[in-house]
Amino acid sequence: MPEPTSPVSESIQGLREEFRSHLETFYARLNLAPPYESVEKAIRALTTALHAMPKDELTRVAADSALKWAQFRQAFETSGLSKKHRGIIAGLARDRTRLNLPAEYDQFLSLFTS
Repeated sequence: MPEPTSPVSESIQGLREEFRSHLETFYARLNLAPPYESVEKAIRALTTALHAMPKDELTRVAADSALKWAQFRQAFETSGLSKKHRGIIAGLARDRTRLNLPAEYDQFLSLFTS
């Protein structure tokens, strides 16, 4: 019989899957191949950060979009994703209105324009 998963594990897994989905969307909408090794590194960075959080903070992050995106941005930056395709993405980000990305993705885009 499999062990039941804890709410903490479920929260972390859910956030990992959501982050992966956002990364896939980000690169797909920019028509770029994702740097797979760095994507996996970003997911590991997020996982490490989430595991280090107290349970109540993790619960807040999972429930609050702004806190969640702050964690996603930090993992994106920590992993080095903000250094991959830098010139291409910086050029695309200059004309934000032409990009087919929701406003939340500005968390990632701003790392290429600063």
